Amino acid sequence: MPQIKSAIKRVKTQNATNKRNASELSKLRTAIKKFKNAVETDSKEDVSKLHLEAVRALDKAASKGLIHKNKAARDKSRLTKLANK
Repeated sequence: MPQIKSAIKRVKTQNATNKRNASELSKLRTAIKKFKNAVETDSKEDVSKLHLEAVRALDKAASKGLIHKNKAARDKSRLTKLANK
């Protein structure tokens, strides 16, 4: 454990940030999984709706710095390919 006051504060903020980031990444993964499940079950209206949600989640994660913008672009491209099959 840190002894210096500023280091103690940094540990607190890092823990809060880690929790927030883990939550956001979990939401992202969940959105992608829901979309992929909808593609497998061939429900057209669900696919288009869930595709938008997954793309939005990817954009949000990239803008917050959770994932790299190129990874977001790559994942969006792959999801769009799946949606158009």
